Amino acid sequence: MQLDDYQKHANKTEQMPLNGKEDIESILLPILGLAGEVGSLSTQFKKFIRDGEAFQIFKEKISEELGDILWYVSAIATKQNLSLEEIASSNLRKISDRWHSQSSTMSGKKLFDSDLDANEQFPRVFELKVITSKDINNVPHVQLFNGVQQVGSELTDNAYIDDGYRLHDVFHLSFMTFLGWSPVMRKLFNCKRRSNKLLDENEDGGRAKVIDEAIAAIIFIEAKNNNYFEGIETIEYGILRTIKDLTAHLEVNRCSMKEWEDAILMGFKVWRQLKVSQNGIIKGDLNNRTLEFFPN
Repeated sequence: MQLDDYQKHANKTEQMPLNGKEDIESILLPILGLAGEVGSLSTQFKKFIRDGEAFQIFKEKISEELGDILWYVSAIATKQNLSLEEIASSNLRKISDRWHSQSSTMSGKKLFDSDLDANEQFPRVFELKVITSKDINNVPHVQLFNGVQQVGSELTDNAYIDDGYRLHDVFHLSFMTFLGWSPVMRKLFNCKRRSNKLLDENEDGGRAKVIDEAIAAIIFIEAKNNNYFEGIETIEYGILRTIKDLTAHLEVNRCSMKEWEDAILMGFKVWRQLKVSQNGIIKGDLNNRTLEFFPN
């Protein structure tokens, strides 16, 4: 049976059909019914654990409870003029984006700048030296060097405490390595796509760089509250959803939440190592999606 067919037949048994958009009672009733059935489902599991009920009987009861839950879900959807099949399809797309690496980068397809001249491409392999020093006020400063050339400005934490945010360029490097995207790094590596005015303005311009920096700040705050993601394998969905919303109009929107998660976790792995050592070498390979740190 198709979900929409089920929805149509289930609606024939509705005892309190919707009577206009303002009929709050009719809308609230299946919501309360759904809450009750979820409670009943929980009770069946409790009884099974407590009483050791025969599995076949337990399975039949669970099937019945799930059927009731489906009826109430269908009723809510119908009263909101929604299709169960469209809801199911949308949900599959959502969970696929969250858990699968399916986009134009990690699936092996071309990077965003593959069709451009080499001078407008991210370096496919890079090696950056990280040097930390302290000023007369004992404030740590960090510099990145590509050979003898400094990459970007000398950074401090810009905070009253030493929290290591001065090392946040590691996150941009991780975005570049795993997603093929970072307007901040495109500027620092001097590979903006100036030959294409639309790309230069919309993908590599000021607004995109602000978003890149905003994402770095958001994930740093989240990590700070979660042991800087040490020992953590998944990132809270709301953070990833916010990142997807921020980048919805950019080329990187083709990257899945899973890819963002991988990039963030790897970025923090390198960040934690760098926070301890302060000095060393960061090596990245965009073709093989690897980012490593080697302390001095």
